[in-house]
Amino acid sequence: MLILSLSDSLFIDIQLPVREILTYGIGSIATFVILFIIYLISNQIVKKFEKRPDNEIASKLRKNLKVPIVLLIIIFALWLPLSFTEVPEIISNAANKILTILLIAIFAWILIKLVNLIKYFVLKQYDIDRKDNLKARKVYTQFRIIERILVFLIILVAISLALMTFGEIRRIGVSLIASAGVTGIILGFAAQKMIGGILAGIQLAITQPIRLDDVVVVENEWGRIEEINLTYVVVKIWDQRRLVLPTSYFIEKPFQNWTRTSADILGTVYIYTDYSVPFEEVRKELTRILQDCQYWDGKVNVLQVTNSTEKTVEIRALMSAADSSTAWNLRVHIREHLIKFLQKNYPDSLPRSRVIITKEKE
Repeated sequence: MLILSLSDSLFIDIQLPVREILTYGIGSIATFVILFIIYLISNQIVKKFEKRPDNEIASKLRKNLKVPIVLLIIIFALWLPLSFTEVPEIISNAANKILTILLIAIFAWILIKLVNLIKYFVLKQYDIDRKDNLKARKVYTQFRIIERILVFLIILVAISLALMTFGEIRRIGVSLIASAGVTGIILGFAAQKMIGGILAGIQLAITQPIRLDDVVVVENEWGRIEEINLTYVVVKIWDQRRLVLPTSYFIEKPFQNWTRTSADILGTVYIYTDYSVPFEEVRKELTRILQDCQYWDGKVNVLQVTNSTEKTVEIRALMSAADSSTAWNLRVHIREHLIKFLQKNYPDSLPRSRVIITKEKE
């Protein structure tokens, strides 16, 4: 009888958690079904809005947030039944912590997706591939850096909130904050370069000494700004190499920015000739070459004598182009054709050394 009574009591003790777990499972499934039906109805409503012209926002929101929202429904379906079922405390506590961390992670994911969508719809209004793309490059630069800052802050806050769910870590954090005077100073000195780089990135976004696709000369290298990140900048050099520099470089050191205020640029070509060169003929030929050249924007056409030495005359041809790449092609085109013109029509006007031989009197 004693054995039977003990077995009955054990059976009752075991059956109670199993019964509650089954109740919890049924409640979770029911909650998931209800929430998922609501989601499907909402999804159909959003699809109707997508059929309207120029309604890309609804489509992008539905496609980008579909997976996070489904995961959010699953978490709520697992979480809500915990409040009306008597699941053992050890299980409910562990489940609450896990679900809280997952909920924080999914909310962070949704916020990052929303930041990306805001950036997409703002940048969509600007075409960076246009010739005169100064305003587009300005907006692209600002939003690229701001996006990275916001994503960094969202992840940092999410990790902090996830760690705060553990009581032990919270107590350790409080004790560390209470005794963090000297430690903070040490860490501040150790992380000053990293913090300085982040602050320099924020300063670049606000003041914009450089923008995406700007033409710059840094470290005696000509190139374009390819990437602007929070702590470093990538410059694409003309020969396809990449020059990676810290963001603080563009705050602390001088550099050349050829497209700071506008995309158009002046190009120069220097030709060295003899004193006998006919300047007016060369000036007419320059005009003819420019008018037949696709790279010239029709604004600037100047030929000047800028210097002279005992042997040669320096002639400078000045012309304009829509951007720096076009200006480079224009310069090499003008240089080649001016030299051909002199070789063909005035070969005696090319640089030469004169030697005068006099006979001695007998």
